[in-house]
Amino acid sequence: MWQDTYRGKKVLLTGHTGFKGSWLALWLTELGAQVTGYALPPNTRPSLFDAAEVSRDIHSVLGDILDSKKLEETFRAFQPDIVFHLAAQPLVRLSYAEPVLTYQTNVIGTLNVLEAARKTSSVKAFVNVTTDKCYENKEIARGYREDEPMGGYDMYSSSKGCVEIMSSSYRRSFLQNSGYAMATARAGNVIGGGDWAADRLIPDCVRSIEAGKEIEIRNPQATRPWQHVLEPLSGYLLLGHLLYTCGKTYAEGFNFGPNPDSVLTVAEVARQVVEEYGRGSVKVHKKDDLHEANLLMLDISKAQTVLGWQPAYTARQAVEKTVQWYKRFYQGEPIRTFTLQQIKEYQESIVWKKN
Repeated sequence: MWQDTYRGKKVLLTGHTGFKGSWLALWLTELGAQVTGYALPPNTRPSLFDAAEVSRDIHSVLGDILDSKKLEETFRAFQPDIVFHLAAQPLVRLSYAEPVLTYQTNVIGTLNVLEAARKTSSVKAFVNVTTDKCYENKEIARGYREDEPMGGYDMYSSSKGCVEIMSSSYRRSFLQNSGYAMATARAGNVIGGGDWAADRLIPDCVRSIEAGKEIEIRNPQATRPWQHVLEPLSGYLLLGHLLYTCGKTYAEGFNFGPNPDSVLTVAEVARQVVEEYGRGSVKVHKKDDLHEANLLMLDISKAQTVLGWQPAYTARQAVEKTVQWYKRFYQGEPIRTFTLQQIKEYQESIVWKKN
């Protein structure tokens, strides 16, 4: 079973203080892995990292992936078997304000992590997490396949397209005949409890509801392939397992997203949040001048046929479970326990063709 791969393994996780990283750190510890996290301190208050007490069962190193010396020292001291690289500047709108930082973090930072892993002989598998926005988005009415051109209108998206190109080049230059097996994983519009980042739809909705304000949305008809955070994380874990057990057979790029019929508009999601929360109201706000894609979907057939991976939740289920988390949090319930319960429920719902 794929879960058994992680029991007793040393896993280094960059970005463990972030939203997705915190969920993955908790899941890895539940699978019995020895986890060392490397990241900057949480950049939101509250944060899932603090609320769910993620540092309780892992070794947490606070550092910048641009600090190659400290990064390499962490790898050398820990000697990981498997690496999950999630650390990034993840926000489209922030990339307009901080284009240099976005490129430095996402491109040079990723190169630093790849190099630190290459200098550490214990590393056997490396899952390099990018985004669905790495594709040149022409807003076509079908999902993008892994062999389609990289691109990106904004600086965040283009930086991730660069990471994909760099990763392919790095694999061919340094990892063909030796070294670890490295694959890239592409997912986007991830939702789930514990995300308090700016310019994220459901966190913005929750903040407005808790403050007694109307929910203001900028782009109501934009269509997104919404997926619960545990969906792509399950894909990352499966991919890590296959890279570790089968080597370079799976050292490629893979999309992880919902089924094609599991998409909702921004307005539909906002209204479901209000319905699930039991209070609040929605108002369409005047859109600003910053470009945001109206349509972006992934073709997940490769992950389905090659990896045997399948999404478990519909978009509406993802929204429901996300709202449940926030309601529990704001009601003051022990959120670590509920977060682990959602991980257990999701893991029990997995139906994969092979593992």
